[in-house]
Amino acid sequence: MNKFKYYFILLITTVSLFSCSKDDAPAEITPPRDYAVQYATDLTDIEEYLKTYYFTVVNHAGFQDDQDVTFTKIATGGTQPSIYSYLKSPTYPKLLSRPVKLHDITYTLYYLVLREGTGISPTNTDGILTSYKGDYLSRQKVAEVETLTATFFEEAKSPQQFFYLYNPNDPLIKGWEQSFPEFKSGTYSSNTDGTISYKDFGAGVLFIPSGLGYYNTGNGSIPAYAPLVFSIKLYEIRRVDSDGDGIKNFQEDLDGDGYMSVFATGVANPDDTDKDGIPNFLDTDDDGDGVSTKTEITNANGVLIPFEAIPACNGNTTDPARIKRHLVKCN
Repeated sequence: MNKFKYYFILLITTVSLFSCSKDDAPAEITPPRDYAVQYATDLTDIEEYLKTYYFTVVNHAGFQDDQDVTFTKIATGGTQPSIYSYLKSPTYPKLLSRPVKLHDITYTLYYLVLREGTGISPTNTDGILTSYKGDYLSRQKVAEVETLTATFFEEAKSPQQFFYLYNPNDPLIKGWEQSFPEFKSGTYSSNTDGTISYKDFGAGVLFIPSGLGYYNTGNGSIPAYAPLVFSIKLYEIRRVDSDGDGIKNFQEDLDGDGYMSVFATGVANPDDTDKDGIPNFLDTDDDGDGVSTKTEITNANGVLIPFEAIPACNGNTTDPARIKRHLVKCN
């Protein structure tokens, strides 16, 4: 009887293990699509959206709905101007684009500027306080007819914290990093009820290919390979010193274009003084002389010299195009 029980238990255990191994077998992983092929599809969808939808904007200075934008499909025979009709408009609103090189291709990143803003622009490494509304584009088939639609997925009307455009530990999508420097912050005031009113902020819409978004991973309700449409308002920015050398990132943007990045090996980087492959905003020794930047700009009393007072190579600290010794060696 004991031997029968032993073999019975052994049989049940073997069957269980076999069943578990089948259930736990790894799912087949589909390789990501080719970036260039997917981008061609995304660009077609984005440009169709731009050419078949129009927008309306709320002008309500000082209120939360100021610069809220609504997109509506142009009906057959409709006469509303499409989003695309504002391409390179001489006045605002205007539709613009900028090239973004990534994944061995050059993306066209479209962005609609409703209002530029009156404050200052962030670099792509700064913190931003922004409200936003997000939709994704997809093609839906209804009654055998395929149409391009925008589906809402998220909205933040009252921002409570800053997003950091450069954050290796919690990176934002590339499309945000590569477009927010095109806008400026505004002004704000506190109300008696504890709320804050924002005015004159930059506002617009970002049209982001999936390769500059979530690509094959998707995010929450956003499916994989979905182009994104973000309506944004830039309220305030926060300057960052990523390498802790005492110089803010925006002050280490040597070509002044608002964009700094780590380039591929062998590619010349306009924001890398000593050409060591590390852009200045991440380089604690910008000129590569073996002495840290922070040490070089600390006076005899142990106090950091203000950026504006750092000597230029020619000794002229009032020169707006000065080349400081912590950025370029003075021969």
